[in-house]
Amino acid sequence: MIAFIGRRFSAMIFVLVSISILVFLIFFATPGVDPAARIAGRNADQQTLMQVRHSFELDKPLPVRYLSMMRHLFISRDLTSYVNRGAKVIPQLSQAIPATLSLVIGAAIIWLLFGITFGVLAASSKRKWLDPTISFLGIVGVSLPVFWLGEVVNLVTQSKLHTSVFRWVPPLGYVGLSVNPWQWFLHLIFPWLTLAVLYAGIYVRVLRSEILVVMSEDYIKTERAKGASEKRILYKHATRMSLITIVSLFGLDFGALVGGYALLTEVVFGIQGVGKLTFDSLQNFDLPVIMATVMYASFFVVFMNAVVDVLYAVLDPRVRRA
Repeated sequence: MIAFIGRRFSAMIFVLVSISILVFLIFFATPGVDPAARIAGRNADQQTLMQVRHSFELDKPLPVRYLSMMRHLFISRDLTSYVNRGAKVIPQLSQAIPATLSLVIGAAIIWLLFGITFGVLAASSKRKWLDPTISFLGIVGVSLPVFWLGEVVNLVTQSKLHTSVFRWVPPLGYVGLSVNPWQWFLHLIFPWLTLAVLYAGIYVRVLRSEILVVMSEDYIKTERAKGASEKRILYKHATRMSLITIVSLFGLDFGALVGGYALLTEVVFGIQGVGKLTFDSLQNFDLPVIMATVMYASFFVVFMNAVVDVLYAVLDPRVRRA
């Protein structure tokens, strides 16, 4: 098991290094892309461009520039923005991470709770009225765009009924957990629910389908022949085996959302998270910030994939031999 974990995390490091090289080449080695021209502004003369290139080490060979950026990003941690001169990249990212983590972790707890509960309930209620009802609600959840649902929630809670039913709802934004835990909860309760609706609907449908497939396997029929109860078969065998798919799905979803895919939710609810920071950096072509956010997002996606592989091995020992 230890050797399996070591192989997976060694592969993770290799993937992260490859991603960093690829992203660097896209932004600094693509023909026609000149960061110095973007930094210097329009109508800058050649002398100004040369000064900018020298100041930002853009006149050095690509391997030297790559190693220099990685050193400033990971070792000295003093990489500075191209747009906001003197502004450090790491503090900007550090300020955005807690907001994104708070949003995604809270939403993940909600969608896992509802997704697994109602997925199992729907599978165990096949051919009953509860199964099509839960499946219908799952389709509705999957079909509602996050940005639209978020705007509707804001319209109701911040405008239409704010002075009556939702007086307790604070203005849009984010308050840190360490600053005021109660305000932190109040600011995030509706973003959590909005983000969780989509994923809960997906997980309900996926888990229901997986359980029904497993319930038709030969070894389940053998368990029935031995006299095992349907409840025991459902929870001990079918649900456990079906959770392998849920673990894989959750790892990908969680890693992507923490890495910035929660952008629409952050924008709608005024949360200054990693997704919003990445979006603003792309708008301004702030390459150091883009590199930092991409590496951060890549780390979470690759790390969660490695964790999923390890959990696979725990749930199914046959994976360890792969």
